Formats: sequence, structure tokens, C-alpha cells
Amino acid sequence: MTELLLILIAYLIGSIPTAVWVSKGFFGIDIRDYGSGNAGATNTFRTLGSRWGSFVMACDVLKGVIATSLYIFLPQYLGHEATFERTNLMVGLGLAAVAGHIFPVWASFRGGKGVATLFGMVLAIQPVVALCCVGVFLLVLYLTRFVSLSSILASVAFAVFILFIFNEEEPLYRAFAISVALLVILTHQKNIGRILKGSESKVPILKYRDRKREKRKRD
Repeated sequence: MTELLLILIAYLIGSIPTAVWVSKGFFGIDIRDYGSGNAGATNTFRTLGSRWGSFVMACDVLKGVIATSLYIFLPQYLGHEATFERTNLMVGLGLAAVAGHIFPVWASFRGGKGVATLFGMVLAIQPVVALCCVGVFLLVLYLTRFVSLSSILASVAFAVFILFIFNEEEPLYRAFAISVALLVILTHQKNIGRILKGSESKVPILKYRDRKREKRKRD
């Protein structure tokens, strides 16, 4: 019963619609009426700029970390002998937060795609793997400036890290890693289509680098 209560709280934490509150509170608009229509960091980057996009992303990651760490309120999950049970509970708490982000009760159940909150969940469970995924995300973002493509490849890298490089033994966590990759690819189908068509928006970062490239082409 206590675990179910924590999962409900995790869902409510994940439901905090950071992008919606920022867009309405500081700009007088609903972020869901612009760009891709999603209430997430990627659309905030495109619509409100890199500063607010970074803020929303940080908050959404924090939601995942806090929700997944709620297990600390249950003493029976704190001992070394409860590692397996703790991981299972953390996965449940994290997924509840991701579900809250995608279907936020505080914002008419219209949220984002949950990638940043999902990353916060992984960061709480396995920080080293999470940091490796950050490396993949930043590298792809630097090369392409597509947040969507960066998220997709980072999620695929997560599965590769868990299954092959770190060789995680727990079946539930291995299944979770595969599910994450499939879920992110599934929720980014429209982005994949736009990338293939060449119509996907790039985030407004590294403008100086792009201007230099354009100048070289002209010269």
C-alpha cells in the first residue's frame, strides 16, 4: 500500500508541466499552441530559446530524479540485501513520473514526450550509464542541432550500454532498457519523418559555428 502511494506521488511530481507554466507565466502563451505542440524541453528550445529550453530540461530531469528517489522513505529498501527490490521499485517510480510528464494531471493530460524525465530516472538508478548517454546526446546535438535525433540515439545507446557494455544482469532492467529505446523511437516518429524530409527545426544553439560555416561556403 505504501509503495502504491509513492508511485502516485511520483506520478504527480512527473505531472508538473514545467514548459506550460514557464510559457504562460513569462510569455503569456501556451507552449502547446506552438511548434510541435508538445510541452517539453525540445519545443521550448525551439519556441522560447536556449535559456528557457535549458531551464525546462533541467526541471524535467529533476522531476525524474526526485520521483525515482522516493524509495528512501521506505526503510526496508535501504539495505544492501534489498538491491533487487529497490531497483524494481525505482523503475516503477520513474515510469510513473514519465507517465505523469506525458499525461500531466495538472495540464489537461497534454504533456511532452518524457525524454528528460526518463533521463532523470536513469540518473537516479545508474548515474554512470546516464552520463554516458549524456555524452552521446551532446555529441549528436553538437553535430546536428536536432534535439529529437539526439534523444533517439541517446536512448538507443542506453539499451546498448545496459545490454552489452555494462552487461546488467537483472532481467527487468534489461527489458526496461529495450523498452526505453522503443518508446523514444515510437514517440518521435513525426520527428523522424521531418528529419528525413529536411523540415525538422534545429535548436538555436551554436549559431556562431553555423555562421562561420555559411561564410566559408560563400567564400
